[in-house]
Amino acid sequence: MRILITGSNGLLGQKLVSALRHDPEVELIATSRGADRTPQPLGGQYRPLDITAAAEVDAVFDAVRPAVVIHTAAMTNVDACEQDPEACRLQNVTATEHLVRAAKRHGSHFIHLSTDFIFDGQAGPYREEDAPAPLSIYGHSKLDSERIVQEAGLAKWAIARTIIVYGIAEGLSRSNVVLWAKAALEKGQPIQVVDDQWRMPTLAEDLADGCIRIAKQGATGIYHLSGPDGMSILELVQRVGAFFHLDTSVVTPVKSDSLGQPAQRPPRTGFILDKARRELGYAPRHFEEGLAVLAGQLKA
Repeated sequence: MRILITGSNGLLGQKLVSALRHDPEVELIATSRGADRTPQPLGGQYRPLDITAAAEVDAVFDAVRPAVVIHTAAMTNVDACEQDPEACRLQNVTATEHLVRAAKRHGSHFIHLSTDFIFDGQAGPYREEDAPAPLSIYGHSKLDSERIVQEAGLAKWAIARTIIVYGIAEGLSRSNVVLWAKAALEKGQPIQVVDDQWRMPTLAEDLADGCIRIAKQGATGIYHLSGPDGMSILELVQRVGAFFHLDTSVVTPVKSDSLGQPAQRPPRTGFILDKARRELGYAPRHFEEGLAVLAGQLKA
């Protein structure tokens, strides 16, 4: 099975590469903007690709003719999207249009990564069929890209929505809330943490496993893939502190509106995972189990 990954330098991309590069059932094609940043160079399995350039997308697809595409690349900084809507649209919507068009031409199974931010957070946790109502430019861009995937007439498509992905990987352009919390608590610096946003954080390895299950099973439709444990961001930071034996007295709870962030966040998301568990055999680790995986990787 020839699988093409977009965004292979990102956190999820690197976990997919790690899981698939030596899989005897898979011929892996990893793509990302610029040079390969995975820990062990991929050599011929890597192709640089700017997904916002239609000609580049077409050239790579024509050369490798993927059976499956796992589209992880996106502009995910919610505030940056709010401040630069054109860049957000280019990277999240236009790029998806280019990829979907190429995938349709080659009959590829297209697996698209999306987000809990397509919901307004008034009624979480959410099922796959619940009505979206995004609050931010980022959320709107991901919902628009979902609709492109659904309405393109692809031979096979799937959408994998997720929430707060955490983990470690090489040379990431952005951190994630778990690593940020750990680093801040280790320094003992005072931090403000919101107590009015509720999420279900997702270990990157578990999300990669869910995506691979969709690919190998030829699954179609929408799947919610997150961690199984719901908590406020404040509780998340406190649990990180407790796990790593760090002092959390430096944490001050605050309300979201006090931070003056450009983008509005949904207050309560979370996912009901029954469909993914039942149809895919998806079995995400509990939060402290995920932290144990991360701790082991940091030691190594």
